[in-house]
Amino acid sequence: MEDKKAPPYKACRVIGCEEIIRTIPHRYPFLLIDRVEVIEENKRAVGVKCVTANELFFHGHFPAKPVMPGVLIVEAMAQTSAAMLMGLPGIKGKFAYFAGINKARFRRQVVPGDVLKLHVEILRFKSHLAKVSGRGFVEGEPAAEAEMIFAVD
Repeated sequence: MEDKKAPPYKACRVIGCEEIIRTIPHRYPFLLIDRVEVIEENKRAVGVKCVTANELFFHGHFPAKPVMPGVLIVEAMAQTSAAMLMGLPGIKGKFAYFAGINKARFRRQVVPGDVLKLHVEILRFKSHLAKVSGRGFVEGEPAAEAEMIFAVD
């Protein structure tokens, strides 16, 4: 059985919130990452989302037992991927649009107080298409995973 615990890492560069805002077009309430720690330039990164009870989506999902929607966990992975992709040579000023989601699985609930770590890795990047693998962890425990395809334009 494959070990699904979060791998240890050391960031070579950190993209803070202000730079994320300059890099990707998302804004509150749809900006879902707080920082991106680049592990291997142009290859791997870890996004960080500090989940709080103040998130707008918790008002309806679910008020009595707040759970971060799986689709927003995948979106946070996508934003981490986009922040990393936009740092690639020749990509600045372009957008990375979602073109597909494959093999999405959800392993545990993400709730207020959790720190969601979003590990993304570029699998392929040819022409204007990128395929990225994403995995989300809370305290080293798998929360979600998906393969994502982006069209860069």
